[in-house]
Amino acid sequence: MSSLFAAAKINLALHVTGRRADGYHLLDSAVMFAADAGDVLTIAPADETALTITGPFSEGLETDSSNLVLKAVAALAAECPGKVRACHITLEKNLPVASGIGGGSADAAAALKAVTGFNDLDIAPERLAEIALKLGADVPVCLRAAACRMRGVGEDIEAWIDAPPLHAVLVNPLVGVSTAAIFKALALAPGESGGSDMGVIPAGPACLDWLGACRNDLQPAASALQPVIGEVLEALAATQGCRLARMSGSGATCFALYEDVASAATAASALKAAHPGWWVAQTRLV
Repeated sequence: MSSLFAAAKINLALHVTGRRADGYHLLDSAVMFAADAGDVLTIAPADETALTITGPFSEGLETDSSNLVLKAVAALAAECPGKVRACHITLEKNLPVASGIGGGSADAAAALKAVTGFNDLDIAPERLAEIALKLGADVPVCLRAAACRMRGVGEDIEAWIDAPPLHAVLVNPLVGVSTAAIFKALALAPGESGGSDMGVIPAGPACLDWLGACRNDLQPAASALQPVIGEVLEALAATQGCRLARMSGSGATCFALYEDVASAATAASALKAAHPGWWVAQTRLV
């Protein structure tokens, strides 16, 4: 039996740069991962492959072949016929579902890693990334699970080597947001160019000021669909020491960045007390 941590993915900036002729939107995004906010996937030998989901956000999640975790197992079984043994996977779901922090994608990426290791599969990293992309646009970057710049439809990933560790507070008001509706609101026609890319990422701590000049192009549409996102952003921005408050991905999770762990801890405590119905997590981004 072995366990893997599926870290929350945070889009510190997300620029939509256009839309391909096939309808997929093109992105440019600075991504980091939470050191201690995420799901946990455990794999063990079994007579037949099955999935069990536990944890605070397990309710209502399917455990059949429609789940991305089992889709990842099936993809590896198709890639390596006869080499993928039956296993039982337990997913401890600690992250809110469909919340813009890559929960399902991180789980699928963890499953790819777990099943590959469990069966000693010899798959080149490039091929594993191709399999990941077929599962979802965010799965390759979650497979990497390190600070990076993600472009295209999720396939172009460049290591962000000099990214500084950042202290953050994550907040989700526990409302659903339709990713499809958000992208539809952008009103980009297939083949149309969008806004500007992020430009050059500066080295080290200077990236905080640079991030402030960037944006999340999905935030306005998400806030219009779910006005509570605006309330979350206002609450985060009002905390002492907040350097930046922004939505991650397609929402509704938002984050705030701080220069030290004490400021982040104080902010998290205050937000939990003021908004007991929100999911609040203090973490370090790496």
